[in-house]
Order: sequence, then structure tokens, then C-alpha cells
Amino acid sequence: MPKVALYKQDGSQVGDIELNDAVFGIEPNTHVLHEAVVMQRASERQGTHAVKGRSEVRGGGRKPWRQKGTGRARQGSIRSPQWVGGGTVFGPTPRSYSYKLPKKVRRLAVRSALSTKVIDNNLLVLEGLSFEAPKTKEMANVLKALSANNKTLVVTSNDDENVFLSARNLPNVKVVTANGVNVFDVLKHDKLIMTKEAAEKAGEVLA
Repeated sequence: MPKVALYKQDGSQVGDIELNDAVFGIEPNTHVLHEAVVMQRASERQGTHAVKGRSEVRGGGRKPWRQKGTGRARQGSIRSPQWVGGGTVFGPTPRSYSYKLPKKVRRLAVRSALSTKVIDNNLLVLEGLSFEAPKTKEMANVLKALSANNKTLVVTSNDDENVFLSARNLPNVKVVTANGVNVFDVLKHDKLIMTKEAAEKAGEVLA
């Protein structure tokens, strides 16, 4: 089982913690990680693009000139695609880009992302994380004590409003619950900080 250091909020080490080998100790599957990131990014697209076809643009109700005898090419409407101001052929229409990977593949991707952080020594486990009141300065002090100066993802076991509000105004810091851990967030942030309860919960759910 992978063993990582266990810290307090003040940055002092209180011991070690053994994590679930099936979640934090596997060999990362880079292909599955890529598939999961592409899926997540595609699902975030709005897909609100739209153009007008020849039946939607304004004007062009009558035939511009008679079919034969003018010496010009035959035309049926001034709103055909070849005319300026005409409709667009096969243009984009509103659609959803979202799709889903199989459940086992999604779980493997999350396990691979978490294992990557362990391999790179970018996973920090806290004995606990709580504040009496929302204080951005206190959250900043915690991150400074843990040397988490880059992009940091903080994972808690449940919704703690004080922790969320304390980190909200800090740049490059995001707080999610153990149930909300996803591949893109884990890979996007340089450091991953998890509370002991969150790490244990993830080990149970994803195993």
C-alpha cells in the first residue's frame, strides 16, 4: 500500500497514512486519462452556435428572373447559398457535445489521476481541515505551511462552508468534496490536498 505523510493544518507532520492500493497505487492508464479529459471538456461546451439556412434568411420569395431567354444562369431565389445574403449550407446548429464513458472506465480514470499524484509526490493528506469562521488569510497560511504555492486542489469529506469561503478568493485554489473529485481538476492542479476522511472515503468508493 502507498504510504504518504500525514500533516496538521500548521504544516507539522504527525505520522504516516496508508492509502488504498487499488485507488492510489495503480499504474496510471494514460489513454483512459486522455479519454476522460476529452469527455469532460466536451461536456462543458455550450453548443449554442447557429446559422440560418435558405429557409430562414429574409427575402427571396419570388424567382428573380424568368427561367429562359435572359442569357443568365437560371435562379430560383436570391437567398440561395451562392447569393450574397443567402442561406448557409450545412452550417452549425445548436447541439449537445456531451457523451459518457462506461462507468468502469470513468472510475479507472479517477484512480489513475490520483495514483499519478502519489507517484509525483504531489499528494498531501491533512489530519483535518476546519475553520471557526471564513478567513481567507487562515487558508492562505495553511497552504503556505504545506508549501502549496502553485495550483492547488483541496478535497474535503463533506461540504464545509467555512473552508469553501476561505479558499474562494485565493487564485489557483479550488475546493471540492470527495464525491466531486474528477480527472480534469486533479490533473489541472499541481498539488492535491486531501483530508484524511476524504482520502479514506475515496479509497472506499473507488476501490
